[in-house]
Amino acid sequence: MITETKIKYFGSKITDLIKGKNLSRQETKMLFIDILLNKQPEIQQGAFLAALAAKGEIAEEIAGAWEAIYELDTVKIELETNEPILENCGTGMDELKTFNISTASAIVGASGGLYIAKHGARAITSKCGTIDILEKLGIDVECDINIIKKSIEECGIGIFNGMSPKIHPTALFRILSKIRFGTILNISASLANPVLPKYALRGVYSENLVELVAKVMREIGYKKAMVVCGLDTNNKSMDELSTLGKTIICELKETGKIEKYTIEPEDVGLKRAKYELLCPNENIEEEVKQFLKIISGKEKGPKYDIVCLNTAPLFYIMGKVKNLQDGIEKARELIETGKAIEKLQQWVVKQNRNYCKNIEKCLVK
Repeated sequence: MITETKIKYFGSKITDLIKGKNLSRQETKMLFIDILLNKQPEIQQGAFLAALAAKGEIAEEIAGAWEAIYELDTVKIELETNEPILENCGTGMDELKTFNISTASAIVGASGGLYIAKHGARAITSKCGTIDILEKLGIDVECDINIIKKSIEECGIGIFNGMSPKIHPTALFRILSKIRFGTILNISASLANPVLPKYALRGVYSENLVELVAKVMREIGYKKAMVVCGLDTNNKSMDELSTLGKTIICELKETGKIEKYTIEPEDVGLKRAKYELLCPNENIEEEVKQFLKIISGKEKGPKYDIVCLNTAPLFYIMGKVKNLQDGIEKARELIETGKAIEKLQQWVVKQNRNYCKNIEKCLVK
């Protein structure tokens, strides 16, 4: 039951945020529980998310929101795999909208023997989200969770649809289906992966968030991770490692230490690219065709380079290569030998309720 007292208290916290005051982890968790359980009027829920975004979230607030979402609104899955699980994803909300780099990188990484549990959503602030493109490729993004579990265990890759009530049954699907601006959910909800991986590559939309999110990930139990924000020459951001300019990186080491540094494309043997060559296609069918050309090695150039660059940290984090440059070479080899496109074909088979019908949608030939 929504009481006037609860509405007033929640409203007072919105006022605090508007005034620039921070919340504690526990306060944020409890307020988010009200949102997840729909115990506040929707206008207050939206105002809270907007006020928090306008103020700028701190680590305690992000962790509190994550804790509420994971405990109350995330199915829990235990996987049986030979090696630890890895995830890679971006927050969205970045200024430089690109084609879906992290999805291509995940496929290449899985083709090299990594176990990757992606957790993504449909486009909110971009043109084509992870779920959108994978659906077009033939992946069943609305399947039951046991199918995703089997896909990760047997194929090495799977995707949890962050907008599906089968993954987040209480509220996230309700909230995300109605919202069209970036909020704390871009960070906290994306961290609420059903398998709770301990290794990750995470892209963020602002260089101011790189160290902050690394600290949040350490706080909630990640063992090893890289948080990145790529920039162009005008300091516009992307939630990926960049070939347009420098990339700011915070590396969470197994000791718990966080090391911050930057790299340039030339540092890892890559040519600097132009932004217009990394933009997504307006038409999703054309985007799918382009995506397939890249991971099958039929198209070289800036898009191919940035996929290899963003695959490299996956192998580095899992101790398969000594440095990013070696990781780039490994990614190239996997694409050139056809292993990446083969992995996508395998994934379409494994994460599918109706393989015989859906495979016709997939252009991997």
